[in-house]
Amino acid sequence: MTVDSHIQSHEVENAARRRLTERGVTNRDIAEIVYMMQSPYHQSLTMEECIESVDKVLEKREIQHAILVGVELDVLAEMNMLSEPLQSLIAQDEGLFGVDETIALGAALGYGSIAVTTYGHLDKQKIGIIEKLDTKNGLRCHTFLDDIIGSIAANASSRLAHRERDRQDGMTDRDLDIRDEEDRL
Repeated sequence: MTVDSHIQSHEVENAARRRLTERGVTNRDIAEIVYMMQSPYHQSLTMEECIESVDKVLEKREIQHAILVGVELDVLAEMNMLSEPLQSLIAQDEGLFGVDETIALGAALGYGSIAVTTYGHLDKQKIGIIEKLDTKNGLRCHTFLDDIIGSIAANASSRLAHRERDRQDGMTDRDLDIRDEEDRL
């Protein structure tokens, strides 16, 4: 690839989705967190709606980029391929490192204050797959991935909260789909 070449958007999206799968994370895993976050406020919420919301969030370039960068750094740390002290900071998930949270928080900004506050909650509570990824077992490094999953779940939760309000305000499904397309960019 040359510097002047163009990377197709679908290639980036497919690569990001593939990285999640390779790391053992499914859309349903993330959707379960979304359901826990939103079901108290949205009585008729279904798991299918949560899965769809996660899927829509994964279409956003900022999210895809965060996944690709974060997972790559996690993998390089597993392989001891980073220079010190970065290798130790990432491999040990050093509490004061913070770059992992910064990337995840940046990815949450596209869905507003609900996403940001939900991400902060998930970062502290370590719910569902986030807890599993955050548990250090010595085999895999998920320093970045657990935070990115929290960001995806927070974004999907915010998306659902806003869609529910828009429905209450009389927006049609077509209008909601148009808004989704605009938000994707």
